[in-house]
Amino acid sequence: MTINAVIDFLRFKELYFWIYIFLINGYGLILIALDKYKAVKNKWRIRENNFFIVALAGGAAGVLLGMTIFRHKTQHKKFYIGIPVLYLFNKTIILIIKYKFGIFIGL
Repeated sequence: MTINAVIDFLRFKELYFWIYIFLINGYGLILIALDKYKAVKNKWRIRENNFFIVALAGGAAGVLLGMTIFRHKTQHKKFYIGIPVLYLFNKTIILIIKYKFGIFIGL
């Protein structure tokens, strides 16, 4: 990797960050939708830990949105408390990144 490649990467770090956030939240939303579909069809389901892993990786907003839209996993205490807590954790990490590294990130 050349120095120019590193400079180009750093120049677009905010764009890469937002692409990651968009993709991980989209994945969380699709994961909830897929699990709801499988629940209705009585098929093999997605493990609950997978939702929490995606939420912890930055996709809590997508998982929370999917829970609301598809009315899925909303009766489980583990989900209706855990996912919003991870959402707040994600927001905290974004604020730390914003102020510590100087990346402009709209909230």
